[in-house]
Amino acid sequence: MHWEQLLSLKRQGDKGKRLRIEQDDTRLGFEVDYDRIIFSAAFRSLQDKTQVIPLSKTDFVHTRLTHSLEVSVVGRSLGRLVGKKIIEKYPHLQEVHGYHMNDFGAIVAAASLAHDIGNPPFGHSGEKAIGEYFSIGKGQQYKDQLTAKEWQDLIDFEGNANGFSVLTASRPGIEGGLRISFATLGAFMKYPKESLPKKPTAAIADKKYGFFQTDKTFFQDVALDMGLIPNKTGMDIGFERHPLAYLVEAADDICYTIIDFEDGINLGLVSEDFALEYLIKLVKDSIDTSKYKTLETKEDRISYLRALAIGSLINDAVKVFVENEVLILNGKFPYAIMDKSKYKAQMDDIIKISVDNIYQSREVIEKEIVGYQIIQTLLDKFITAFNNKFDGNASNYDSLILKMLPEKHHLEKENLYGRLLHICHFISLLTDGNALLFYKTITAVKN
Repeated sequence: MHWEQLLSLKRQGDKGKRLRIEQDDTRLGFEVDYDRIIFSAAFRSLQDKTQVIPLSKTDFVHTRLTHSLEVSVVGRSLGRLVGKKIIEKYPHLQEVHGYHMNDFGAIVAAASLAHDIGNPPFGHSGEKAIGEYFSIGKGQQYKDQLTAKEWQDLIDFEGNANGFSVLTASRPGIEGGLRISFATLGAFMKYPKESLPKKPTAAIADKKYGFFQTDKTFFQDVALDMGLIPNKTGMDIGFERHPLAYLVEAADDICYTIIDFEDGINLGLVSEDFALEYLIKLVKDSIDTSKYKTLETKEDRISYLRALAIGSLINDAVKVFVENEVLILNGKFPYAIMDKSKYKAQMDDIIKISVDNIYQSREVIEKEIVGYQIIQTLLDKFITAFNNKFDGNASNYDSLILKMLPEKHHLEKENLYGRLLHICHFISLLTDGNALLFYKTITAVKN
């Protein structure tokens, strides 16, 4: 892979290339990506979507929106620091093509901002609830009418693939979705493969999948235009990662490791003693002990350690990327960046504490159970009504249910897979609160 091809400013529908050297630096295309994402309705909905604690009213706790903004900030730093090294190594990128180190930061920041944009309500349990509606729930009835890959898309419903659809899917009058640059889409594509074969290798890029069958053609267009390396044979489609996707993943890994831990401490689910014991291992080379001793509140002490820990992890991630840049460009680096960090053991320790004390806390489990019931009920009611309307035998009840669909979701879908995925997409874009309101309306719950 080659950086001048990977840093493509091209957008869906463009007939030719957009040259970096001809860009207006006051309105750079990669920064336009960021603006389009942050002003989108799908991004705004993240303000009421679960990061750790579903339906929490506690102001300590991060939502998907605050998490995404923080990942974007970390991603921007990672991108700029790596970009500086890349420009130094390949000066023609700046001298001939006009790229700057901040371009790398802008790409990674935009892709990081969007990294959770396709996640359904109620966190990762929302993905599982959609998948299990089809694999073991009422949706099993549709299996024999779908191809193997269409069925796999549904039973392993994937927020990353849904996010690609959010960013790129056309609807009447809105061609190409948000029309994000190919470089940003490439950095967003952490798992550049279709849902089958499932986990064909242990490589990090094969861990999940990155696009639905409806989006396959455009996904291939983006990958091939940027020169991503194909790594599947026959009828199966898959590519090695865009190099900057490693940085988006690293930014997410850094934030959820440290900041979810911080949430747990502030909520009293993890003791401050644990924080000191585990975070101090990350910051021992940078902590100012005299300053630390002046901090009087737990919140200030934890905030200080969190900032230092993130800084340590950013610097180490950049080091790992730069040392392995040639392998990454050749599609020969099958690991997550943070898996090769010198702090991996410390991160694993923190994640284990978070799993035991936060992700499996009673509050989280209770809310996830509620989320399952909400999502599967909504799927059943809307899918049934949508299919009955298509078949011409919709009841009055079905018609009333479909009137609850927002106007932009009133689209005709000629095949069953398209209809099922369309309703999954609609449900996925609901906030936690809106999903709950829909559920209460449908089930006649008053409070």
